[in-house]
Amino acid sequence: MPHPGPARRTPVPEDGITETTRRLRSIPTERPVEAPALASPAFGTARPYVSFAEPETYDDALTRPRHVGGRTRPRAAAAAACVVLGLGLIGGAVAGSWLTGDGTGADGTSSAFVAAGSLWHSVPVDQLFPPTVQGQGAGPGGADRTWTRLAVAPDSGCANAFDPLLSKALAPAGCLRLLRATYTDATRSQVTTVGLLFTKADPAAMAALKNRFQQEGLDRRTDLMPRPYAVKGTAATGFGDAQRASWKVSVLTDAPVVVYAVSGFADGRIVTAPQPAADAVKPGATTAPAQAGLGHDAQGLADRIERSLRKTVGSATEKPS
Repeated sequence: MPHPGPARRTPVPEDGITETTRRLRSIPTERPVEAPALASPAFGTARPYVSFAEPETYDDALTRPRHVGGRTRPRAAAAAACVVLGLGLIGGAVAGSWLTGDGTGADGTSSAFVAAGSLWHSVPVDQLFPPTVQGQGAGPGGADRTWTRLAVAPDSGCANAFDPLLSKALAPAGCLRLLRATYTDATRSQVTTVGLLFTKADPAAMAALKNRFQQEGLDRRTDLMPRPYAVKGTAATGFGDAQRASWKVSVLTDAPVVVYAVSGFADGRIVTAPQPAADAVKPGATTAPAQAGLGHDAQGLADRIERSLRKTVGSATEKPS
């Protein structure tokens, strides 16, 4: 039998003996490794990457050593790329916002809010106050309503446009312009004035005004009812302060506008117990304004004119594709 030759030895790794147990051997203390600088023009010239020893770690599943130092450079490069990419995306978004005018302005005011404040002189009156307004399901019991415009008041300021207490309540928002129109129902037995008060307020002031109206119930007080716009020679000839039967006041926060409506009988009868529209439209309400549907007229018209206004604002702020 041939004499066996010398036993073959397993090559020793360059950095020392490799253990095959789970026990970790100590790693000689080395100087701290400098992290690679970001290779991006935004951060200056990249510093050279310096590497010392490559410490071993162990894979628990296979109990064999693996080197992690080899992955340091790819991971560092990936991290640097992510940072550069993220900064690029953020910068691009900001630049795009500035270029297109999207979002909010330097004073925190949205472009839609600003656009809404100028609609009183830039939009045709028929768009703000359509000649005919359809109120599907807006009447008592879900009945359909149709309102026809009788006349539009000349745009004006707010002097003598409101009762003194309502003027005082609205004063913090300021008065830029007041637009009004008066409508009648299909039977021409009821009339309703709808108003758009364009204020001078910013979003914060409009939010404060809305909160005050809600918290103090100012929109439900009979001494803060809006005034109607009487139109001579029409069904609204005798529509005065004493004929006010139901009303709604809505303070918007996404536009510098207060929308209101006030309704009454076309025959000029005096109403001694007016009722807010929110109460007059409740099922089972037995007051004269409620049973006549005047609360539905005030609420239905105010809601639809407000929707029309919001739609107009949206169209005015759309960017061409």
